[in-house]
Amino acid sequence: MAGRTVLERLTWRLARVVATRAETPRFVSLDLEVPGWPGHLPGQHLDVRLTAEDGYQAQRSYSIASAPAGERVAITVERLDDGEVSPYLAGDLRAGDLLELRGPIGGYFVWEPSLGGPLLLVAGGSGVVPLLAMARHRAATGSQVPTRLLYSSRSAADALARDELDRLARTDGSGFAVTHTFTREQPPGWTGYRRRIDPAMLEEVGWPPAARPLAYVCGPTRMVEAVATTLVELGHDPVRVRTERFGPTGG
Repeated sequence: MAGRTVLERLTWRLARVVATRAETPRFVSLDLEVPGWPGHLPGQHLDVRLTAEDGYQAQRSYSIASAPAGERVAITVERLDDGEVSPYLAGDLRAGDLLELRGPIGGYFVWEPSLGGPLLLVAGGSGVVPLLAMARHRAATGSQVPTRLLYSSRSAADALARDELDRLARTDGSGFAVTHTFTREQPPGWTGYRRRIDPAMLEEVGWPPAARPLAYVCGPTRMVEAVATTLVELGHDPVRVRTERFGPTGG
C-alpha cells in the first residue's frame, strides 16, 4: 500500500488551470484542478513539468499555497524574466489550459492541527507560501493553536497575501498574529519594523523558549540559516525548529 501511495505521488498528472491571480507585480497564483489528486498537507510542494514541441523538458518545484481542499490546489509563481518555466506559468497560462504536475512531495516541513503548537512561522519573501497554506488550513479547520507569523518583505507591495493575513489577524479571534518587517521601502506612516530579521526581533515577536513553540522557517538560504541558528541560541529546542530553503533554480 505504501509503495502504491509513493508511486501515485510521483505519477505525472494533467491539471486544469481554473484561475490565475496577480498577487504582486512579480507573483502570480494559479488555481488548479487536479483529477485524482491524493490530497496534501500544508507545507508540501509539487513539481511542474513543461514539454516543448521538440521534446525538451524542464521542471520546477513549487510550494503549495492552498489549504487541503479535495482536488483543488494553488501555487504561487515568481516571474523571472530569464527563467525557463516561470515566464510561461506567470504570463501565458489562462483558465482552461492544462499543466503537467506531480505530488504532493515532502513530509518534514508540514503542519496540521494535530501537531499542536504554539506556532512560530518565520518567512522571508516568497518563503511565506508554504506558511500561507498552514495559516489557511488553521483558519479553515477552526484550529485554536496560538500562532505568530513574522514576515520579512522588501516593501508592502512585495508582501504576498498581506491583506488576507492582516484580516485574519484582525478577525480570527483565536490567537493568530502577524508582524511585518519591510526592509527596503515602508508605506507612509509605517511605525513597524524596517530591518532584516534579527535576534532582538525574534525575541520580541516570537514565543519564549519555555513555551516550546513549533517553529517553521522558510525563505532564502542565508536568512533561514541565520534565523534557525538564532532560535537555537535563544534557547529553543532544535528538534522543534523546521526549515525550508530556496535559492536560484533557473526559474
